[in-house]
Parts: sequence; structure tokens; C-alpha cells
Amino acid sequence: MRWIYLSPHLDDAVLSCGGWIWWQIQQGEIVEIWTVCAGDPPAGPLTPYAQSLHKRWQTGPEAVAVRRQEDQNACQRIGALPRYFPIPDCIYRYHPERGTPIVNGDDDLFQPSLPSSEHPWVDFLRVQLKALLSESDILVCPLALGGHIDHHLTRTAAETLALPWLWYYADFPYALRDCHKELRPTTTHRPLPLNLPPDALDAWIEAITCYRSQLSTFWPDLPTLKREILHYYQNCKDQILWMPSLPAR
Repeated sequence: MRWIYLSPHLDDAVLSCGGWIWWQIQQGEIVEIWTVCAGDPPAGPLTPYAQSLHKRWQTGPEAVAVRRQEDQNACQRIGALPRYFPIPDCIYRYHPERGTPIVNGDDDLFQPSLPSSEHPWVDFLRVQLKALLSESDILVCPLALGGHIDHHLTRTAAETLALPWLWYYADFPYALRDCHKELRPTTTHRPLPLNLPPDALDAWIEAITCYRSQLSTFWPDLPTLKREILHYYQNCKDQILWMPSLPAR
């Protein structure tokens, strides 16, 4: 049996459940992290917004290559095998008919649902996933808490497969502000309470620090990151993972 975690970006699966993934691997499970939006930007100049993010990340024009290397380092720390899909991050994507950027600022990243113009990417991802998954795989996808376009894309594509063994994970750090609410993805899912040893929490934090380009987006310094992860685990560990009510295979 193989566990497949779908990560919208080059960090989301590790951010959200890196400690649990590390623990699974210590128990002999095979775990892979498949990053959906890991493709290179299209040819041509970047939008001003994308350029501003590259400047914040201090990556220059090689942002995607830098982030893939960061993800490989993080996956190595927790023992997971990475796989990358060619879909560009939404900051690089354009409307298929109008030819205009779908994201021009922070506010455009977050939507109540997936824009209809993005549905061709859902179809593309569904075909890719269907070709790679086997009947014995367990697929784990994000809940899309926070409403990020790429998280919506990932969850929507996973659900189109209609798998009876689809699991969900809460998207961190967006989940931190919502973990005291009812996060149940469907009425047929129930939470899997986590009970992780200290080594798992250490591995989780260390793996997150591998994403050097992204740390400043969420935390002012490493001590704040560590406190937030520990707070999240201690207060929200009963809502991080959701399993189908059908018996696990």
C-alpha cells in the first residue's frame, strides 16, 4: 500500500502534515508527495505580481527550480518520495480565452470556489492522477481551507476521481485560524486523532525550515514558526487528518 499526498504547491503537504508523514515512514509505510503546481512558468515576461514574489522570496527568475530543490530537501528530511506535475503556479497562469493573468495581487489568490476558467486544468490533472494511481494507493488531498485557487484545483481534481478511499488534510497555516470549527470535509469522513512523538514534531519543523524562500511569507523568524507548529498540533491534532468511514484497506 502506498500513501500519496497531493500538495498544491512546493511546500503544502509538508507544512500541513509533515510530522505525520515522517511517523508513517518510521512505521514502514511507503509515502509519496505529489506536487501539483510545480511546473515552470510559460515563456515570456512575468507579471509584476510574480516578479514581486520572486523578489520577496530572493530567488530571482529561477524561483521554481529553487523551490523544487527546497521541496526535495524537505522530503528527504521526512523520508517521502517527491513527484512533480507540470502545471504552473497560478501566479504564472493566464485566462485561456482572454489571455490575461488570473492573479494580479494577493487578493486574487483566494476565491470561494475554483474559477470556471481553471476547469481545463482540473481535467488535465485528473487524467494524470488516474494514469499514475493504482487500486492499492491511498490518496490524501487538501481541504482547500483558506480558498487558495491552487488548493481548490487540487481538491476538485481529486474528487472527480470518485475514489472510495480519498482522505483529506487540513491546509496549514490556513487551518490554524479554523481548527476550532467543524472542518469535516463530507458527512462520510471522520477525524484521525494524531498522537505524535517528539521526534516527529522535530522532523516536521526541520522539514518546514527547508523551504527557505517561503518562510518570510508566514513567520518573522524560526522561533515563531516552532511555536506556531507546536500550538497547532496541541490544539488542532484531532482535525488535521480526515479518513473515510469505509474501512481502511
